[in-house]
Amino acid sequence: MVGKEKEREKEKNMFVRILFNCAAEHKFLLPAVLFLCSLVTIFQFLPSRFSISSFSDLPSCISATATTASEVVNKSAPPVAADVVIPLPLASLPTIPPPPSLQNDQVLEGGIIKRAFNAYGSASYNFILMSSYRGGLNTFAIIGLAAKPLHVFGRPIYQCQWLSNSNKTQQPITSVGQKILPDWGFGRVYTVVVVNCTFPIPINEDNSGGKLLLQDFTNGGFDRNFNLTDKIEALVEQPGSVNFSSFLSQPEYDYLHCGSPLYGNLSPQRMREWLAYHVRLFGGKSHFVIYDAGGIHSEVMEVLRPWMEKGFVTLQIITEQERFDGYYHNQFLIVNDCLHRYRFIAKWMFFFDVDEFIFVPDKSTIKSVLDSLSEYTELFMEQTPMSNKLCLAEDAGETSSKWGFEKLVYKDVKRVRKRNRKYAIQPRSVFATGVHLSQNMVGKKKYMPTEQVKYFHYHGTIAERREPCQQLCEYNRYHR
Repeated sequence: MVGKEKEREKEKNMFVRILFNCAAEHKFLLPAVLFLCSLVTIFQFLPSRFSISSFSDLPSCISATATTASEVVNKSAPPVAADVVIPLPLASLPTIPPPPSLQNDQVLEGGIIKRAFNAYGSASYNFILMSSYRGGLNTFAIIGLAAKPLHVFGRPIYQCQWLSNSNKTQQPITSVGQKILPDWGFGRVYTVVVVNCTFPIPINEDNSGGKLLLQDFTNGGFDRNFNLTDKIEALVEQPGSVNFSSFLSQPEYDYLHCGSPLYGNLSPQRMREWLAYHVRLFGGKSHFVIYDAGGIHSEVMEVLRPWMEKGFVTLQIITEQERFDGYYHNQFLIVNDCLHRYRFIAKWMFFFDVDEFIFVPDKSTIKSVLDSLSEYTELFMEQTPMSNKLCLAEDAGETSSKWGFEKLVYKDVKRVRKRNRKYAIQPRSVFATGVHLSQNMVGKKKYMPTEQVKYFHYHGTIAERREPCQQLCEYNRYHR
C-alpha cells in the first residue's frame, strides 16, 4: 500500500511538472479547456426554459428595455417647442424608396433606335413653407417658395383642406388654392408663392381647433409621367386660440414699417439716425419690423435694443432662408410674410429701406396727409436720389457734428421719365405685395405729389463706416 501511494504521488508530481514545463500556448489552452468543461457541467443543471437559443431574443429584450426607459424620460421631460427638431430613432426613419428601374436603349424593327432617359436626384424642392396666417372667418394665406421652373413652364395645382377637431370623422372641408406670384419673375431657382385659401363657410367657428392642410400637385411639371403630390401641414389652431374680434377691431398701430432683409456690414451710426428720425416722424403709435439676414451684428444690436425695450422694434432672424436661392435674400418672400403677419394690427403699412427717409413738408404731418387720403388703398411716394459723398462747402469744419442725411446733398442725375417709388398700403385690403408696389389689392391707388410727401434715397451709405462727406461743393450747383 505504501508503495502504491508513493507511485501515485510520483505520477501527480510528474503531471504538475509537465504542466508547468509546457510551452506558453499550452499553459493558456489547458485552463480554457477546463473552463468549457465547467460550463457544460453547469448547463446540465439549468431549467429547460433557459437555453442557448434564448440568446436570439436578446436584441428584442434590449429594445423593450430601451423603449420603457424612453417612456419614463418622456413623461418627466418638459414639452418641447414646435420649432425644435428632435432626431428620430433609427427604427422610425422612413425607408429610402428603391431607384427606378434602369432603362436601356432599344433597337426596334427596321434598325430604329429608341433612346432611354434615366432620371436621378432632385434639383429643387417642390414647396418651402415659411408661414401661414388666418385672414378672416373663412380665409387663410400660405406664404412660401416654390421651384421657379415648375411655375414658369408647368401648371401646378393647390388644394386647401381644413380638418376640424370637433368632428374628426367628418370629411375635410376643401377649396381650390388660388396662387399669387408676387415677384414679377425676379425669382432665381425659387420663386415666391402666396396661396389664398378661401372656404365656402366659416372655419373653426366654434374655436375647437383644427388643421389647415395644403396639397401641392405638380400636375405633370418636372415629369409628365407623374402627378407628384405633397401634403403640407400649413397651420394648426389650438382650441380657443383664435381671437375672431381682431378682424374687425381697431388696429393697435397707426403705422407699421415692413423692412427688407438686412445683410452685410451695416453702419450702426446710419441705423441709429434712420430709426430715430422715423420714430419721431411716425410717432408713438408706430412699429418697425426688422428682418436680419446676417446684417444685425453686435454694434447694430446695441442700436436696436433700446428701441426694442420701448416696444418700437421687433427683430426677426431669417438667416435660414439663405439656403434657398431666391431673389435678393428672398426679399419678396419677407415682405409678404410681414404683410400677412401684421395685417390686422396696423392701419397703414410702409415698405421702404433703411437708406431711405420719408419726408413731409413742415406745414403737414404724416397723420394729416394720410387722413386726407383714407379712401385709397395704396399710395406711392416718389424718390429723390441723394449723393453718398457730396456735401456743401459752407459746412466745412462742421460735418462731423451733423448726421449723415443732414449734410449730404442732392445727386446730380439726368432727368428720367419715371423714378423709383416706394409705397404705403392699408393692409386689410391687400392679398399679396411686392418691393415697390402691390398688384393684388382691392381699392384705389394714388401717386402722391412731391409737395405732399416724398422720400430721399441715400444709396451706398448704409454700409459705410467712414465720414460720408468726401467732397465739398458750392451751393450754386447743388441744393438741399
